[in-house]
Amino acid sequence: MSIANYLTFFRIFITPVFMFLYIEHDLLGISFALLPYLLLSFLIISELSDAFDGYLARKFHQVTDLGKLLDPMADSIYRISVFLTFTQPPVNLPLLLVFVFLYRDSVISTLRTICALRGFALAARSSGKIKAVIQAGSALLIVILMIPYSVGALSLSALRITAILAVALSALYAVLSGVEYIWVNRAYVLRLITDKGGRA
Repeated sequence: MSIANYLTFFRIFITPVFMFLYIEHDLLGISFALLPYLLLSFLIISELSDAFDGYLARKFHQVTDLGKLLDPMADSIYRISVFLTFTQPPVNLPLLLVFVFLYRDSVISTLRTICALRGFALAARSSGKIKAVIQAGSALLIVILMIPYSVGALSLSALRITAILAVALSALYAVLSGVEYIWVNRAYVLRLITDKGGRA
C-alpha cells in the first residue's frame, strides 16, 4: 500500500458522507443555505485526492497494476454516487442519465479487470481523463447553482434544467470515450473473445 492508494481508498470512503449530507441534512440539523458549501467542500477534497494520488504515484515511482485498476474504480464509485445522489430533490436528475455512467463504467471496468487477470493491464486513455474532468465540472456546477437557489436567487426549474443539460453532456462524452477506449484496445478485446481460457 502506497500513499497514492491510501488516497484512493479515502475517496471511496468519504463518498457516502456526501450522499448522507445531501439527503439527510435536516436530520443533522444543517440548514439548506449551508448545505451547498459543505457539499462543495467534499467535492473539492475528493477531486484533490484524485489529482494527488496519480501525481504521488508517478513522483515516487509507485505506479502499480493495483493502482491502475483501483483508481478508475474509485472514480466510478465516487462520481456515480454523486450523480445518483442528485436524483433526489431538489436537483432531481433523471435516473436514466446515471444508468449511462453506470453501464459505461461497468463495461470498461470489466474489460480492464479481465485483461489484468490474463496478465496485462490496459492503460488509461486521455479521453478518460477528460471524461473525469467534465463529470467533475458538472457536479461542481450543480452544487454551485444550489447556492443561489438556497437563498431564492435561482428558480427550481432553472436549477434542474441546467443540471440535466450539464449531466447529459457529460453522459454523452462518457459514452463516446467508452467507445474510443474499446476501439483503441480492440485487439485485446478480440483476443479475449477468441481465447479458450489461456493467457491472452
